[in-house]
Amino acid sequence: MHTPASGTAAAATGEWNTPVLSVQVPVKHLAPGYRVAKRLLDVVVASVALVLFAPLMLLIAIAIKLDSPGPVLFKQTRIGKGGKPFCFIKFRSMVRNAEQMKRDLLPRNEVRGGPVFKMRNDPRVTRVGRFLRRYSLDELPQLLHVLRGEMSLVGPRPPLPSEVASYGEWEMRRLSVTPGLTCLWQISGRSDIGFREWVELDHIYIDTMSFWTDLKILIFTVPAVLSGRGAC
Repeated sequence: MHTPASGTAAAATGEWNTPVLSVQVPVKHLAPGYRVAKRLLDVVVASVALVLFAPLMLLIAIAIKLDSPGPVLFKQTRIGKGGKPFCFIKFRSMVRNAEQMKRDLLPRNEVRGGPVFKMRNDPRVTRVGRFLRRYSLDELPQLLHVLRGEMSLVGPRPPLPSEVASYGEWEMRRLSVTPGLTCLWQISGRSDIGFREWVELDHIYIDTMSFWTDLKILIFTVPAVLSGRGAC
């Protein structure tokens, strides 16, 4: 997909070579002070959250096993900063053969104008999975990615390799920063937003990244998740 850069995307300086494409990185966002503060926030919050949510995560694992056959965790390759792939984990919220079923469901994709597939009332989602996805509880294992530095608390959501394969230069800019658990898309309606608007929100975040921006997004994520708006 090739889309002209919007007015919200500032001109980038510098370049980061990746195995996929050349990803533009705004040099102003590579300031050591911000990087250190962001990483410290990631480690502290992820560590505390893993301890606090450990009993809940155990209950979720038991519920998944009782609800449907298959593993507790779903593993998938995602693309991180600079186009680097990593093994992405989350609680399994779909039936075991969900990837095979996806081919038949592609015509029912509800995300406008892009390679991302999402649909409400997806028949692949289990009973427990529907509850987990509504409140983003299936994402809790990704706190481990935050501790490992593969993800951050705040940043664009990590895409699939098949999605990145259709990116143009405009979309590739999403890969210039570390992907995150939450982002402007997460607090702005999630699946109610079309793909172009989603990428534009990621551009806005990249252009305005700061420690306080990250804190504000984290704070607004709580009511957004509790409302279940745009979840599917």
